[in-house]
Amino acid sequence: MNEIDFKNKLKGLLFIPAAMQIAKEINVEVYIVGGFVRDMVLGRKKNEIDFLVIGNGLEFASKYSIALGISKIDIFKNFGTAHFRYNDFNLEIVGARKESYSRNSRKPDVTVGSFEEDIERRDFTINTLAVSLNEETFGCLIDTYSGLQDIHDRIIRTPIDPMLTFDDDPLRIMRAYRFASQLDFKIHESINDAANILRERLKIVSRERVIDEFLKILSSPAPSVGIKLLFYSGVLEVIFPEIANLSGVDQRQDYHHKDVFLHTCQVVDNIAGISNNVWLRFAALVHDIAKPQTKKFIEGTGWTFHGHEELGARMMKNIFRKLKLPLTKLEYVEKLIRLHLRPIALAKEEVTDSAIRRLIVSAGEDLEDLITLCRADITSKNMEKVSKYLDNYERVMKKVWEVEEKDKLRVFQSPVRGEEIMKLCNLKPSKKVGEIKSAIEDAILDGKIGNNYEEAYQYLISIKDSFLD
Repeated sequence: MNEIDFKNKLKGLLFIPAAMQIAKEINVEVYIVGGFVRDMVLGRKKNEIDFLVIGNGLEFASKYSIALGISKIDIFKNFGTAHFRYNDFNLEIVGARKESYSRNSRKPDVTVGSFEEDIERRDFTINTLAVSLNEETFGCLIDTYSGLQDIHDRIIRTPIDPMLTFDDDPLRIMRAYRFASQLDFKIHESINDAANILRERLKIVSRERVIDEFLKILSSPAPSVGIKLLFYSGVLEVIFPEIANLSGVDQRQDYHHKDVFLHTCQVVDNIAGISNNVWLRFAALVHDIAKPQTKKFIEGTGWTFHGHEELGARMMKNIFRKLKLPLTKLEYVEKLIRLHLRPIALAKEEVTDSAIRRLIVSAGEDLEDLITLCRADITSKNMEKVSKYLDNYERVMKKVWEVEEKDKLRVFQSPVRGEEIMKLCNLKPSKKVGEIKSAIEDAILDGKIGNNYEEAYQYLISIKDSFLD
C-alpha cells in the first residue's frame, strides 16, 4: 500500500477532516498509529483508531469531541489519554509519551515524550506504523522499524530487544502469540527465547488479562498456531499447566495420534473450522484434560484412560476459578466433557432407542454442540478408519435425530409433576416422590410408555402401590 492508498482510505473517514482542523488550530501534530494502520495494509476492517498527538493530547481530545458533537468522553489524566465513540468507531487519543516500569507492576510511570519515544515503546514492529494527518504531509507513512516489511514477511518482531519489551509488560508475551494466531504470522526466534526466559513474569499480570488474550487465541481462525507457540516456548506451563501436561501422553494408535496434546490441538482446529463458539472450542481444548491422571497400560490393549471424562468434568470448577473464567459457562463445559464419549460408544455397538433417548436427555439443548465435538474428536491419520468410523457415527446420529423428533425429548422431565404424585399418593415432599418421578422418566426413556401426560399418569397409577408398600 503506497502513500496515495493511505490518502484515499483516510478521505473516506468522515471524522478525519475535523482532526486535521483541530490540530492546525492548536498547533500540534497528529498521526493515526498502530493496529488501524496495520489492518489497512492487511485489508482487514477495524473500528478502533488510535490518534497520536505530539503536544497536548487531552486538549486536542476535548476540542475534537466538541467538533464532532460528542458529549460523552472518557479522560484518563494519569496516562494522558482520552476515549470516545463516534458512530461505529472507537477513537482513542493519546499524547506522545515515554514509559518506565517497576519490577512488580505492568502499570507504567508516564511522562511526556517525543514521537520517536512513543513509537519505540510500542509492542511489535507491525504496530509501529504511523500515518500523518498533518496538512503538509497528509497520508505519509512513517515506518521507523520496518513494520511494513514485517507485514509483508508475515513475522512478529519487537521494535527493541524483546527482553526489555516483555520485562516491562509481560502481557506482551501473550499478545505476540495472539497476533501470530489471528494473522497466521511467524514469530521471530528472539521473541520465543525472551518469552521462555521471562514467562514467570506473567504471574504479575491479572488472571483476567491473561485469560482474555488466551480466549482471543482460541477465537482465532486456527487456534493451534497460538496454543503450540505457547507450549513450545514454555509459557503454557505457567498459564495453563493442565494443557501443557497433555504432551507425551500416549494414546491407543488405532484411534488418535500418539500425543494427546497434538490430538487436542487438532480437535480445537476442527471445531474452529465449523464454529465460532469460543466455549465449544474451550470444551474441545479440555475434553481430554484428565488423561494424564487416568493413564493405565493394559497388556493386549495398550494405554487406556478409563473415567477421564468424569474426572475431567470434575476438574473444571477449580480450573474456572483459578483462571477467572465466567462461571456461567461452567455447566456447559462440564456437560460436554462428561458426555463426549457417549455418542462414540453408541457408534461401536447395536444402538437401542433407550440409549439414544438417554443421550438426548443428558445433552439437552447442547446436543448439536456435543455432536460437533464428537465429530471433531475423530483425528486418526488412517483415513480408511476415519471414513468407516464416520459412517457408523452418521448412522447413529441419524437415529438420534429421528428419536428426538419423534419423542420431543430435548427439554425432558416427567409429564407428571411432583405435586400430582404427592396428591395421588398422599405423600409429603420426600425422597420417595423423587424416586417415583424417576421411575416414570425411566419408563419413558426405555420406551415402555410414550412421552405424554396420559400414559405417564396411567403408569403412575400402576406403580404407586409398589413404592408405597
